[in-house]
Amino acid sequence: MASVLVAAVLWGTVGPAQILADTGAHPVSLGAARMLLGGLVLSALMVRPPGLRSLLRPGVRRWVGLSVLVTAAFQVCFLQAVERSGAALATAVTFGTVPVVSGLCARALSGERTTPRGLVGTVCAVAGIGLLLLPGSGARADGPGVLFGVVAGASFGVYIAATKELGSRGADLSAAAPVSVLCAGLLVSPYLFVAPEGLAAPRAVALVAWLGLGTTALGYLLFTRGVGRLSAATTGTLSLTEPLVATVLGVALLGERPGAPAVAGGLLLLGGLVLVSLPRRRPAAAGAPPERVRN
Repeated sequence: MASVLVAAVLWGTVGPAQILADTGAHPVSLGAARMLLGGLVLSALMVRPPGLRSLLRPGVRRWVGLSVLVTAAFQVCFLQAVERSGAALATAVTFGTVPVVSGLCARALSGERTTPRGLVGTVCAVAGIGLLLLPGSGARADGPGVLFGVVAGASFGVYIAATKELGSRGADLSAAAPVSVLCAGLLVSPYLFVAPEGLAAPRAVALVAWLGLGTTALGYLLFTRGVGRLSAATTGTLSLTEPLVATVLGVALLGERPGAPAVAGGLLLLGGLVLVSLPRRRPAAAGAPPERVRN
């Protein structure tokens, strides 16, 4: 669980870093450069021939293809959402959508049930997202930006479910993540020739380095390490750390001043995260005395 949380913290810096750098580069070009750099580094660190062969098995290839498509969609849509709606709002909308979609996918694919505590945590988190969108929250809502955020969140929710399916079908997840990121970068790479403006500037180079190495290579490395041991619904809800981090950085670094609804929304997000992060109680062994609860 800790590795997924750290990955979420890293991913929460993407929007603030994009706005702080203010490169003028097109968001889709930034996304392509980020995926190519991060995918190459991840592949060098994690991919081995047996892992690649595991991705070519019958019943696995289609999930790899789906992972590539939703990874590309996430990168393209999320960075455009940040460009249009700002770091805090775009991240909040995106990752408020994730647990809903990942939970629906898990239920449809494997019949995975959401625990009452997980359901309450997700409801709290989604309610927090709603408060962030209210007038007076201090966020600058943009219709297309919000739509881009929803599509990005839905894409990441499907990615979580696809990763679980790959693991259950015997695919090497340490190879699946780099292949998904690198192939998604290749899929979007033609846009580097369509809109290359600003990518060679020092600020853009520094931004791509952070996005590619810090948030993509290291983030996906940590996420892949932890996701196999968690349910899809829990993983999706833990990803709500990202809007919280983006909001804090927006206040501290970008001068964003959220109103009372946004503060309440942030507290609800945090409450939902705490609820879903608490370990489940294990049933007591037969004949053993019940575990004493410490205050």
